[in-house]
Amino acid sequence: MSAEFDQLVAEFEKFQSKLQNVDDRFANIGGMQDELSRLEATATSPDRSVTVVAGPGGAIMDVRFTEEALRQRPEGLSAALMSTIQQAVAESARKQATIVEEHMGDDLHLVDQVLETQAELFGTTVEDLKAQMAEDAPARGRAEQPDDYSERSVLRSEAEPQQQPTPPPAGGSDGDRFLKNLFDEDDR
Repeated sequence: MSAEFDQLVAEFEKFQSKLQNVDDRFANIGGMQDELSRLEATATSPDRSVTVVAGPGGAIMDVRFTEEALRQRPEGLSAALMSTIQQAVAESARKQATIVEEHMGDDLHLVDQVLETQAELFGTTVEDLKAQMAEDAPARGRAEQPDDYSERSVLRSEAEPQQQPTPPPAGGSDGDRFLKNLFDEDDR
């Protein structure tokens, strides 16, 4: 009887542990949603004439052309635009998968699935895509870190010289004397 009870207790504790794991994963779902809503992926054509910004879900948020892009033949511009859109949407999908894995765990190997699919689609390797993600990761980390203003003024940068206020001209107007007297009375 005791062995059965011990086994039941162990199974119950394992079940509670799994529930706690699920609770931990869903505790920060709001943070994940916020991060996903701010997601941006930028791709630029090899000749740098077309830039596309994709957002959450691969939504195209911006398309920019240089003067050089406008000099291209329509077929060339169309091909550059389509290729750049595909790259931006693909990067957006990789970033989304990474964010979801960071918050929910990698049990589903979501990033690996996205990379395998994209490698097949683009005719490249998973390793090449991982290397591209590694290049993009430091820039992503820097962009998301908020500035720390605890040791500096938010009103003036340290590089900006502090200017002393210029004293009012001697004599001044009646209004200046009134204000000076008003503020001097408040200090007393």
